[in-house]
Amino acid sequence: MNQTPNKPTSSEVDYKDTLNLADTAFPMRGDLAKREPKWLEQWQADDVYQQIRAARQGCEKYILHDGPPYANGQIHLGHVVNKVLKDLIVKYKTLDGYDAPYVPGWDCHGLPIEQKVESLIGKVGQPHKDKAKNGALVTPTEFRGACREYARSQVALQMADFKRLGVLGDWEHPYLTMNFRQEADTVRALARIYENGHITRGMKPVNWCLDCGSALAEAEVEYEDKKSDAIYVGFDVISREALAQTANITGALQAVIWTTTPWTLPANQAITVSADLEYSVVQMTRPSDADDRTEPQVQHVIVSYDLIPHLMKVFGAQAYSVLASVKGEDLTVLRAQHPLIAERQVPIITGEHVTADSGTGLVHTAPAHGADDYLVGLKFGLPMDNPVAGNGVYLPDARVFVGEHIYKAQPKIIAALQASGHLLKHDVITHSYPHCWRHKTPIIFRSTPQWFINLEVNGLREQALRDIPSVVWTPHWGQNRIEAMMHDRPDWCISRQRTWGVPIAFFVHQDTGELHPNTLALMEQVAQKIEQGGVEAWFDTPAEEFIGEDAAIYHKSTDTLDVWFDSGSTNFTVLAQRPELANPADLYLEGSDQHRGWFQSSLLVSEAIYNRPPFKQVLTHGFTVDANGYKLSKSRGNTKGFEPQDIASKFGVDILRLWVASSDYRYEMAVSKQGFERTTDMYRRIRNTVRFLLANTDDFDPANDMVATDDLVSLDKYILTRAANVQASIREAYTAMDFHQVCQLIVAFCAQDLGGFYLDIIKDRQYTTKTDGQPRRSAQTAIYHIAHALLRWIAPILSFTAQEAWQVLKGTSGYIFTQAWYALPEVAETKDSLTTADWARIVVAKDVINKAIEQAREQKTINANLSADVTVYAEGATADALAKLHDELRFVLITSQARVLPFDEFVQDTLEPAPDVTTLDDNTRLAAVVVPAQGEKCVRCWHICQDIGCDPHHPLLCGRCVSNLPSGTGEVRHYA
Repeated sequence: MNQTPNKPTSSEVDYKDTLNLADTAFPMRGDLAKREPKWLEQWQADDVYQQIRAARQGCEKYILHDGPPYANGQIHLGHVVNKVLKDLIVKYKTLDGYDAPYVPGWDCHGLPIEQKVESLIGKVGQPHKDKAKNGALVTPTEFRGACREYARSQVALQMADFKRLGVLGDWEHPYLTMNFRQEADTVRALARIYENGHITRGMKPVNWCLDCGSALAEAEVEYEDKKSDAIYVGFDVISREALAQTANITGALQAVIWTTTPWTLPANQAITVSADLEYSVVQMTRPSDADDRTEPQVQHVIVSYDLIPHLMKVFGAQAYSVLASVKGEDLTVLRAQHPLIAERQVPIITGEHVTADSGTGLVHTAPAHGADDYLVGLKFGLPMDNPVAGNGVYLPDARVFVGEHIYKAQPKIIAALQASGHLLKHDVITHSYPHCWRHKTPIIFRSTPQWFINLEVNGLREQALRDIPSVVWTPHWGQNRIEAMMHDRPDWCISRQRTWGVPIAFFVHQDTGELHPNTLALMEQVAQKIEQGGVEAWFDTPAEEFIGEDAAIYHKSTDTLDVWFDSGSTNFTVLAQRPELANPADLYLEGSDQHRGWFQSSLLVSEAIYNRPPFKQVLTHGFTVDANGYKLSKSRGNTKGFEPQDIASKFGVDILRLWVASSDYRYEMAVSKQGFERTTDMYRRIRNTVRFLLANTDDFDPANDMVATDDLVSLDKYILTRAANVQASIREAYTAMDFHQVCQLIVAFCAQDLGGFYLDIIKDRQYTTKTDGQPRRSAQTAIYHIAHALLRWIAPILSFTAQEAWQVLKGTSGYIFTQAWYALPEVAETKDSLTTADWARIVVAKDVINKAIEQAREQKTINANLSADVTVYAEGATADALAKLHDELRFVLITSQARVLPFDEFVQDTLEPAPDVTTLDDNTRLAAVVVPAQGEKCVRCWHICQDIGCDPHHPLLCGRCVSNLPSGTGEVRHYA
C-alpha cells in the first residue's frame, strides 16, 4: 500500500526518541532494610567519622557529651530516640561548620550487672554455679572479673545496634566507666571534691533497699502505690505536773502520734510538735472493747486543736471535751514513756516540718529512719542509733523483737500496742511510697555510716542554684524542675555497699573514723595503681603497700561509689581528659527523668570540682508510650512489634530516624503501627522528590551546562528564592532543635512548592524542549541547586538516603556528612520581570484555577488539563502578575490555551454552570472559565494547538515541537 511520503506510519514511536525522558540510578523503592547494612559496611571501611574530623579540623568546636547508657541488655526504642537525636544534632552542627566530635560512652558498674553475674556464677562467698569449679567459693576478684567481661559483652551488643542506626561517632574509642584510666580518673575526681571540702561521713538515714543490701541514690528510687498499716499510738505522759494545763489531769494522759511505718517505733527517740501550733488536752469517751466491762472508757489525749473533730471521729469518741489548750513550745517540758521499751522515756521537741494537715500534729521521731527526724535529732542531740540491719532484721539496739525481720515483727508490734492500751486506731491505707527501681520492692530509710557530698558545707547547694539559670534549658520548664529538686534534695550519699564499682579510696582511722592525714597523696597513688590494673588493684592490694605501718590503725574503705558519681564525673574523667573534647560541654541531652539523675549528678560534681556547671545547654526528651499513653516496657508487654531491631528489619533505619525527627520529642512520643505507616508515607514523598530531581539532572554537567542566575527562566529564579527562604527556616529550626518543624518544612517544600507547583509546571519544559536549549538547562540548573540543598537538609535525618542520593548527584564525591550547608545562588529581582511577590500571587491563583479545571473534568466538559482552554478574570495585583506571563500562562496552568482578562469583563450569569468567584486575601476577585481547547492534539507534547502540521515534514507536530527537534532552533522561554 502506497503511503504519503511526509506522513509517518507510527507518529508517537517516531518522536519518542526526541523527548528528554528522565532516567536515574536512584531507584523508586528504597529497599532500606536490605541495603542499609551494606552501606554501613562501606562507611566503616571508609572510616567516614575520621573523614568528617579531617574536614572540620581547626574549626570551632561544638561538644555534645554523650550520657552513658547502662551496659545491660539490647537497646529499646527509648535508646533509639536518644541516640538519633544526638546524631541529628552532631550532623547539623557539622553542616553549620563546627568541629563536632561525638564520643559515645557506657556506664559499666553497679547492681544490675552484679545481679546478672550472680545468676551466672553465684554470689561472692558462695559455691560457684559452674560445676567444673568443684564447689569452690566465688571470690571477690573472680566476681569483679566476671562483671567486667559481662559489661564488655553488653557494650558490644549495644554498640552494634547503635551503629546500625547510622549514628556516626568514635566507636573505636568510646569511653567506658570501667576503663582502667577512667576508673583511676574517677578516684581523682573524688580526690578533687575532697580537697575542696565537700566530702563528709556520718550516720544519716539513706534510701536503703533490703534486696540490694545497699544504699540507693535518689535517681534509683521510684514511687508506686503501697498498702501500709497506719496506726495511732498513745505515748503515756509521765511528767504531767511540769505543765499547769496537764498537772491536774486524772487518769492516763497520752500524747498521740500517727505513723504508717510501725516497724520504726523501736527507733523512736522523741515526739516532735510545731512550736506555733495550738494543742489541746481532750477528754473523750469511747466504747469499751472488753467483753466483761460495760462502762465506756474515759481517755485523755493531747492532739492538735485543729484536728480534734476529725480525730474524735477516727477514735470513735461518743463524747469529748477540750480541757486545756497550749502552744506547741509549751509541751516541751513534758516527757513520755516509750510504748514498747520500758526503760526509754522520750522528750517532746519542736520542729519546723510539723503541720496539722494530717496525722495528729504530733510526729513520731526516729532519727535513724527519716530525713526530717534526722535533722531535728541533730538539733536536739537525740541518739542516732540504728536498730535495723542491712537485711531488715532487728539488731540488739532495738530492744524488742531482736533477730526478727521488721516486716514479720510489724503485726506483733501492733498487737503489743493493742494489748497494752496504747493503740487508738489501726487502719490499712494505700499511698504512694518509694520503691527500688531495680527490684520494684518498697525501700526503707535507714541510718548507716555513709560518705556524702555535703550540699551545705562551703555553700555547694547555693552555688549550684545560682548557676542553674546560666544554662539554657530546653524545654524551658527543665530549669524549674531541676531548681526544685536541688532545693529539696538531701546531701548526696555517694557510698554503696557493693562489689563491682569504683572504690571510695579512703583510709579510715579504726577508732576516730578520721581520714589519713595524707589522703590526697594516697588517692593519687591509688589512682596510679588502678590505672594499671583496674579497680581490682585497690581491692587486691594490702593496705600496707600504701600506708605501711599505719595499716595497723587505718583500714581501707570497702564502700564503692554510687554509679551516678561514675557518670556524673565524666565532665572530669572524659571531657577534661580527651583532647578532641572540651569542658564544659555545649550540650547534654537525655530523657526527662535525668533532671533527678545524670543532669543533677553532673552538675553537683562539676560545681564541687570547678565551681561551674558542666554544660551550657541541657535538652530533654520524653518517653516512648503506646497508643493508650502507657510507657513502653517489657513488663507491661506493650513493646511487641516495636523493638527497634524489628522495625529496622521491616522498614529500614531511615524510617526510624524520620519517626524520631518528626515527633515532638519534648513530650511523650506515641508509638503505633499507624504512626510508622504515616512516617513511611512521609519518607516516600521525600524520596520521590529526590528521585525526580536526580532523574532530571542525569545528563546535566554542572561544569558546562549551568545557566547563569541572571539568565534563568523567571520560574526557576522564583523556586530558587523559595528554596533559599525554606533553607533559612530549616536552619533556624535545626538551631532551635525543633526537628519536627524541620521535617514539616522539608515535606511541605517537597509536596507543595515542588510537587504541587514547580515540578508539575516544568515537566513540559524538561521533556519537550530542546535537550541543550536554554529553557531545559535553566530548569536543570535550578533543580541541581535544589538537589544539593535538599540532600543537606535531609542528611542529619535520612542519613542513608541522603548518602545514597549524593553518590548519584552529578559532580559530587565522598560523603555528604563532610559538607557544609549549600550556598543557593542569590537571585536579583528587576522591576521589568516577575518578582517573588508576583509568583506568590500566581501560586495562590493557580490553586483557585485548578479547582475550576477539576470541576470541568468532573462535569465532563474536558477530559484532561491539556484539553482545556482557560480564561482567567482577575483584578488588582493578581491580574497584573498573571498578565506578565503573556503566552506562557498556559504552561503555568498546564493547559493548552489560557489568557487573563480584567474582572470587569466577567459576566457570570451568561455561563452555565456559573463559575465560582473567589475573593483573595487582598480582597480582589478571581474567576476562571474553562472550555474545551480548539485545535488538534500534538502527538509529541500532547497540547491542543491550531498550528498542527505547520511544517509539512512533521504534519502531526505543533510549531513549538518542530522547533524543539534536534534539527530545530529551540524554543525560547522567559517566564515558565
